[in-house]
Amino acid sequence: MSTPDQQCPCGSKKTLVTCCQPIHQQPSRAQHPEQLMRARYSAHVLGLVDFVVATYHPSCEAEQYREAIAESVHSHWLGLEVISSEVAENGEGYVEFKAYYQENEDEFCLHEKSRFLREPVGEECQWFYIDGEYPQPAEEPAPVTPAPASSDKVGRNDPCPCGSGKKFKKCCG
Repeated sequence: MSTPDQQCPCGSKKTLVTCCQPIHQQPSRAQHPEQLMRARYSAHVLGLVDFVVATYHPSCEAEQYREAIAESVHSHWLGLEVISSEVAENGEGYVEFKAYYQENEDEFCLHEKSRFLREPVGEECQWFYIDGEYPQPAEEPAPVTPAPASSDKVGRNDPCPCGSGKKFKKCCG
């Protein structure tokens, strides 16, 4: 049970009763995919397995994966960072986020770009989580290759003349 001044776990800086709790009670209250994503994260923190299962798109058949979903829900969640959110011209919603959690003594980051669909449910429409992809980290720029040593003799700690960027002793030496 939440208190009126309890901060929402989604990181919005709002209280739970004014942020995610109304969506937990009625998922169709989420007017934007980011609201549903934040409510799903909060549901993970609060252990609301039924809400998480119910907000998967029906095509995902989440009920048959309830045990695995419950295991994820019962992880130790540390925080949420929303990177971007949008509703595309085709009506699909996208939310890129990083969710931080802890297993044993190690901390991890789940970085995902989630896809959401808005579907009719009775007389209302509701956003549903359909799937997500894990964005690839931006490619690192190629290392700057130092110029080879100017003398004929290459020292062990000098850059390798082959241009690998490694020390001579770790490359061709």
